[in-house]
Amino acid sequence: MARGGQGLARVAVVVRAGAAPLWWGGVLAAGVGVLPPGITGRRIGVMAGAVLFIVAAAVVPLVRRKRYTALARAAVRAGKHDVLQDRGVTVRNWRRGHRWWLLSAFVAALGGAFAVPAAGGLLLAGCGAGLRLKAAWLGRLERAEDALLWVRVDWLAADGGRPVGKAVGSYRSTGIAAGDAAPGGARRRTAALV
Repeated sequence: MARGGQGLARVAVVVRAGAAPLWWGGVLAAGVGVLPPGITGRRIGVMAGAVLFIVAAAVVPLVRRKRYTALARAAVRAGKHDVLQDRGVTVRNWRRGHRWWLLSAFVAALGGAFAVPAAGGLLLAGCGAGLRLKAAWLGRLERAEDALLWVRVDWLAADGGRPVGKAVGSYRSTGIAAGDAAPGGARRRTAALV
């Protein structure tokens, strides 16, 4: 980076990056997982899966929420030489770094269907829904503060892609129109005004 600038990735985009693979992998695993009768039977498996989905979707958004809030409150303004990473690059990097974990989770959900049909897939889908809800919460936090939250790319890489890991010392902030992602990490619907 020129003149001491840092590469920065959006916090909400990093959180949201795992939501779609977990959701769609979970839906696929649950759909295929309904086919074998399993040890418990389909009805019990689907009911257990529904409970796991609800619990995961409720718990995942709450995990490390205090740490996110503390880092957001202490965020410092990004410097003019900092480089804002595109949304697509952040998503691609996170998914590439976690592809084996995502594949292992999908295979485990499929394998678990022979014991409890569809439950593992619904658990994965619940985790994906929970990440989406956490990203939406971050979006509300960003709107309330009127600032987007960013994390240094090198800290993110050092901590396995976790935006609230031990290597993350602080967040940076920019104006609400910076970057190519809206508050919460979704794609911007309209071009930002300069």
